[in-house]
Amino acid sequence: MSARQDRGNKVEWLAYYSRKRIIHQWTQLNLLGATDGRTVLEIGPALGFVTSLLVNSGYEVTTLDLTPRSFRYPDVPHLEKDICELRSEEIAGFDAILCCEVLEHIEWHRVASVLAAFRDSGAKFLIVSVPYMGFQVFVELYLNGRTLRQYFSMKKLLWRKQFQPEPAGGHQWEVGYRGYPLRLWEKRLSDSGWSVVKRDFTEHCRSVFHLLKAR
Repeated sequence: MSARQDRGNKVEWLAYYSRKRIIHQWTQLNLLGATDGRTVLEIGPALGFVTSLLVNSGYEVTTLDLTPRSFRYPDVPHLEKDICELRSEEIAGFDAILCCEVLEHIEWHRVASVLAAFRDSGAKFLIVSVPYMGFQVFVELYLNGRTLRQYFSMKKLLWRKQFQPEPAGGHQWEVGYRGYPLRLWEKRLSDSGWSVVKRDFTEHCRSVFHLLKAR
């Protein structure tokens, strides 16, 4: 790989794994650490940060995406599959499935069958996250003798607004908008054969996480 490509990769990494987003990747590993799983199917690995965290934490990892993997990790197997067409036997044998910031990219009516395929694969645990736009307020202040940083974010009244789906490949729905309350999302998870072990939120990226156990 040329020096120019290396620089391009570094720029892409720093742009994608921004300061506010890092907590999102850490949360995935933290929730997985609450399980006894060792073999993990990571769906939608993006640029490989979570893959690296998992491997270096001792997990046996396989990644899955619609396209070829966009990062170098030769010891990690990779499956090129469309999760909407996924058969449970194609992903059998994993203790846990990690599927974060992926499901909102497919139509709402197709999500249930994907969750059911995860359940029928025999995986004991599933960790999912999707954007959360319900009412929330986050305030952060850091101050020392030379630095002042502050951050304020508030989301409100989106439950009254209709979500506008993005073009194919973009977000098709988000929890918190009209028609997609959190209770409906959790019902969909439950109806697909999963029990909620833990729910968590990431404030900067505004996502809701669920650690689920197969029933």
